[in-house]
Amino acid sequence: VRTVGRWVVLLWPLLLIKCVPLDCQDEQSCPSISQEKLLDRVIQHAELIYRVSEDSCTLFEEMFVPFPLRLQSNQAGYACITKALPIPSSRSEIQQISDQYLLHSVLMLVRSWIEPLVYLQTTLERYDNAPDLLLNKTKWLSEKLLSLEQGVLVLITKMLNEGMVSTSYSDPSLVQYDMQLDMLESIMRDYTLFNCFKKDAHKMEAFLKLLKCRQTNNCA
Repeated sequence: VRTVGRWVVLLWPLLLIKCVPLDCQDEQSCPSISQEKLLDRVIQHAELIYRVSEDSCTLFEEMFVPFPLRLQSNQAGYACITKALPIPSSRSEIQQISDQYLLHSVLMLVRSWIEPLVYLQTTLERYDNAPDLLLNKTKWLSEKLLSLEQGVLVLITKMLNEGMVSTSYSDPSLVQYDMQLDMLESIMRDYTLFNCFKKDAHKMEAFLKLLKCRQTNNCA
């Protein structure tokens, strides 16, 4: 993991260049992009978001989390904020759900993380010696997540013939922050957010790739 983390650090500027903009605020703003190419761009965004989230989590862990407390972030009191969402988790469940539910599951995950990533940007600025690289990556993730949301919305319109879904999403029960935590508790809460986002980013990527293989009839 650390080797991958260092590799992504070295190639961080190239990752930013490689990420092709989705350029889709709605279906009318990208009429020249075919459904196939749009899906490819959305998948590329999801792939990069996962890779950067993985590296950011590792960087945060190495910088701030005491070694004995690593891998304890999902114990009681540190449940992932998306645990209550109706998202399939087992391989059999995922294989059985429709294309429509795959896309809407991705949209639910994307929207559920918009506010927490903004929170992480804010809280990281209060850390002593937080590296600029981590701050920049968290900001990049937040921006690209919004771009991914727009791409998924247009895919829903193009692939499912559904009207544009409202871009607003807010469920106060999913995100509740206690600003009175001591430093160690705050670190563990943020560590949990990084870990959970990494897992959900991987789900987004996996769901979109499954959708792609179904569209091309090339599922291994």
